[in-house]
Amino acid sequence: MKNTNSTGNGSKSNHSSKKSSSNGTAENGNSTSMESSQLMKLFEDELKDIYWAEKALIKAIPKMIKNATSEELIDALENHLTETKEQVSRLEQVFESIGKKPVSKKCEAMAGLIKEAGEIMDECEEGAMCDAGIISAAQKVEHYEIATYGTLRQFAQTLGLWESVKLLESTLDEEKAADEKLTEVAMSTVNIGASQEEEVAGEE
Repeated sequence: MKNTNSTGNGSKSNHSSKKSSSNGTAENGNSTSMESSQLMKLFEDELKDIYWAEKALIKAIPKMIKNATSEELIDALENHLTETKEQVSRLEQVFESIGKKPVSKKCEAMAGLIKEAGEIMDECEEGAMCDAGIISAAQKVEHYEIATYGTLRQFAQTLGLWESVKLLESTLDEEKAADEKLTEVAMSTVNIGASQEEEVAGEE
C-alpha cells in the first residue's frame, strides 16, 4: 500500500511538472507575440517619421538646386529629387503592404537638417563655397536616411515582411548611391574650387 501511494504521488508530480512546462511554453509564446507587436509598432512609427522626412525633402531640394552653381551638383540634386518622389510612392506601398494608411509624423531630425541646410545657403556667397556647403548639408541628410532605411529593412526582415524588405532595400540602395555621387562631385570640382576661393580671399 505504501509503495502504491508513493507511485500515485509520483505520477501526480509528473503531471504537475508537465502542466508547468505547458504553461511555460504558453508564456514564452505570449512574450514572443508581445515583442513582435512592439517591434511592429516601432516599425510603423519609423515609417511615419521617414514618410514626413521624404515629403519635406521634396520641398527642400529645389532650394538647394536654385542655390547651386556646379552643373554636376545640380544634375545630382535633380536626379535625387526625382528619386525622392519615387521613394515617397515606395513608402506608400510599404504602408499598403502592412494594411496601414500612409500617415506622416514630423521628423525632428530631418527638420533640423533641412533648417541647417537653409542657414548654410543663406550665409554663404554664391559659387564653389556655397556648393561645398550644400553638399555637406545634403550628405548629412543622406547619412540620416541610410541609417533609417537600414534600420527599417532590418525590422522588416525580423517581422517577416518580405515585400517591405524589397521596397526598403531599393530605397536604401538609392540613398547610398546618392551619397557616393555627392562625394564624387565634391572631390572632382567643388572642394577644389572652394579652396581656391579661400586662397584668393586670403590674398586680398
